[in-house]
Amino acid sequence: MATSIAARISRKAAASAFSAHRHVISSRCFATESAKTISPSSDRVKWDYRGQRKIIPLGQWVPKVAVDAYVAPNVVLAGQVTVYDGASVWNGCVLRGDLNKITVGFCSNVQERCVIHAAWSSPTGLPAETSIERFVTIGAYSLLRSCTIEPECIIGQHSILMEGSLVETHSILEAGSVVPPGRRIPTGELWAGNPARFFRALTHEETLEIPKLAVAINDLSKEHFSEFLPYSTVYLEVEKLKKSLGINI
Repeated sequence: MATSIAARISRKAAASAFSAHRHVISSRCFATESAKTISPSSDRVKWDYRGQRKIIPLGQWVPKVAVDAYVAPNVVLAGQVTVYDGASVWNGCVLRGDLNKITVGFCSNVQERCVIHAAWSSPTGLPAETSIERFVTIGAYSLLRSCTIEPECIIGQHSILMEGSLVETHSILEAGSVVPPGRRIPTGELWAGNPARFFRALTHEETLEIPKLAVAINDLSKEHFSEFLPYSTVYLEVEKLKKSLGINI
């Protein structure tokens, strides 16, 4: 009896000792594996994922921002987006050029929380890209999709412009207006409503105030721009130049 009890105790001791030894070996192996450093591949694109990314390339398309254009820190530019000189895109806007081109012309401004995108094609047969030409003011919370806005126009806040719509030069769209697909707003007219309808013709003095508003917002954007370091896609060319000259900074 005493012999069998002693044998059981010795077997348990041996089993526990073996288990502890195996645990030590596995811990050493795990420490050895974790100590190995994984070298990144040289062909991987290095992105900084800290915070929100302002510039989002899609395939071969990289958004282009002029050096003196102001783009707020929390704006999203994706794909085929071009922001020209003196233009400004304000806080919370999303410009998604994954299906077609989006252009913001010289001294134009896209105000807060606007959403601009484009379709593959327009049902009206008109160009499907979204084109905002020079001295255009887009009011806050507006939605633009595959439309064309000619120079010196004002789009009131909370407006919606659908596929193939055209706003001709020296025109004003009142706040909250909805322009159906393929609708054309002739030059020198004020339209309003849902759907948008002709309201009245603009006076000569009113047409002169349209580019002045765009210039005033451009001057305001310079004050915001001075609070940030210059940011545009020019840094890509600078990086190529430094690499070709062998400069490491």
